[in-house]
Amino acid sequence: MISVEGLKVEFGVKPLFSDATFVINAKDRIALVGKNGAGKSTMLKILCGMEHPTAGTVSVATDTTIGYLPQVMILQDDTTVRQEAQKAFADIQKMADRIRRMERQLNERTDYDSDDYMALVEKFTTEHERYQMLGAEGYEAEIERTLTGLGFLRTDLERPTSEFSGGWRMRIELAKILLRRPDVLLLDEPTNHLDIESIQWLEQLLATWSGAVVLVSHDRAFINNVSNRTLEISCGRVIDYRVKYDEYVVLRRERREQQLRAYENQQKEMADIRDFVERFRYKPTKAVQVQQRLRQLEKMEIIEVDEVDNSALHLKFPPCLRSGDYPVICDEVRKAYAHLVFDHVNLTIKRGEKVAFVGKNGEGKSTLVKCIMGEIPFEGNLKIGHNVQIGYFAQNQAQLLDESLTVFETIDRVARGEVRLRINDILGAFMFGGEASEKRVKVLSGGERSRLAMIRLLLEPVNLLILDEPTNHLDMPSKDVLKEAIRAFDGTAIIVSHDREFLDGLVTKVFEFGGGKVREHIGGIYDYLLSRQAEPSGQPGPSGQPRPSGQASPSGRTSQKGQSDQSDSSATVSYAERKEQQKRQKRAEKAVEESEKKIAKMEQRLKELDSLLCDPKNASDMTLVTEYTDIKRQLDEEVERWETLSEEMEKLQNN
Repeated sequence: MISVEGLKVEFGVKPLFSDATFVINAKDRIALVGKNGAGKSTMLKILCGMEHPTAGTVSVATDTTIGYLPQVMILQDDTTVRQEAQKAFADIQKMADRIRRMERQLNERTDYDSDDYMALVEKFTTEHERYQMLGAEGYEAEIERTLTGLGFLRTDLERPTSEFSGGWRMRIELAKILLRRPDVLLLDEPTNHLDIESIQWLEQLLATWSGAVVLVSHDRAFINNVSNRTLEISCGRVIDYRVKYDEYVVLRRERREQQLRAYENQQKEMADIRDFVERFRYKPTKAVQVQQRLRQLEKMEIIEVDEVDNSALHLKFPPCLRSGDYPVICDEVRKAYAHLVFDHVNLTIKRGEKVAFVGKNGEGKSTLVKCIMGEIPFEGNLKIGHNVQIGYFAQNQAQLLDESLTVFETIDRVARGEVRLRINDILGAFMFGGEASEKRVKVLSGGERSRLAMIRLLLEPVNLLILDEPTNHLDMPSKDVLKEAIRAFDGTAIIVSHDREFLDGLVTKVFEFGGGKVREHIGGIYDYLLSRQAEPSGQPGPSGQPRPSGQASPSGRTSQKGQSDQSDSSATVSYAERKEQQKRQKRAEKAVEESEKKIAKMEQRLKELDSLLCDPKNASDMTLVTEYTDIKRQLDEEVERWETLSEEMEKLQNN
């Protein structure tokens, strides 16, 4: 679909990357990974034609359509949500307008026997049949399925887009791209503005996407559940790993160990050559050998080692006062603006607990945090415990930094004790290594300021941490450092986040916000997600149908409790039964795979027929029209069969 050969990009003296060569095929779901600044977003812009490389070529197959979602984009605010989403079907709407005009002409004219009138009838019939074959009459339902899957309520669809925050408007743009169903999807941090339910819905949609997907994301669970191939930009090169993200991590570790051994051997060889040169430099009898060694040294290509992963850095919060047994107690807390945010909130957070606030955007998570901080008024009783010292990371925390200081000075002013000796290591772990530590705060980007504010908070002596979306601007190694620090923190932590991998193994209780209520769930984030699956869900799946209750989590993860239950039950299953179960699973997986191949083949043929029917000379070819109708009917039947087979396969996998 897209072929990249010898790609090179230069912004300064050193190329961002060079000699990048790879091919994007149909059904590829590629995770594009690398440290911040490696060139991931630049690569996406080159693939979609927004930017041009310094050298190399990008070849796109004829008739291949590309959909691109950038991290930041200019959004329009002059329509409703539904009208904005309808722009994805602009071609179909133009066809509908043409049909309406012809229908009006047919009703107004009276020259029924004229050749001109009969030609208009034939043109109207052909256009109307093609309109129906494209399934155009159902596109409104498809718009609703996609928008509700991304978290919108049906009552939101007629609201002006100007009433929504930037994050929600980005969801509308994502919906428009998905509705166009391009052959290649390029997504740059698509989960930044999504809640957990919407992320899971998007995962399932991308996992069954008929075309190719290339995505950049720092959400480890998301890219691992979606990807089947990983492209890494490292040391100015693009390395292709034809495995999903988790397997790539293992292969990369092995690759780096090999690089280190080769680098050490090369350094030893170079040291030996230099030693020989120094010993015999001034001996005439050795002049030829010395010159040979010098030429050998000049020709050597220095082996590069992939960037060091700083996730192994250990960072602990400084000692703090012991708080009371119950740092936060809510009793019948209520908050309303023009509408009710939440009511009858009763919760108690014990000292040392790590809890998560989850739920759709706008359900009141950040609002309750502001109530706890005393920033906004509320009704009911909210008690902050004895000796509680709060460390608060808000989404706008970066704006409170002193812009006149450098990055290093900002951290040096809050660091105490032996931590001051490790400031450079800490800054490096959060991508402020080398010269970046000398930058003034005023020149930092929004993401850089957020990371700096997070480091500052990590070094303050507090016993109650409140973190509102702390991982939005962190890469994976930085998130690992933060997660380890919070896990080792002996105080209490409240974390508002949609990042399942970050919350997994960190929190022991989940408070779910929704419908004006706050519900408590004991256990980790995957315990909560499993309990949600047991409830009726009306959340659309990738086919637009409600997700069956009890369907497996897209992450494939299970809780510790679930694992122990499974191990207990599996002990009672005989070896023969397990073998039979495995055979049934393999048969089910093979049936799903064959069905997917049939669907892909029929979709490809429909696309070819559509191109032929667009040609005026083929518009009245009934053979093509009949073939198109038959394949469309077969495709609908096969999709229904695929859904049934997929449900059966998931049931077998969960048994």
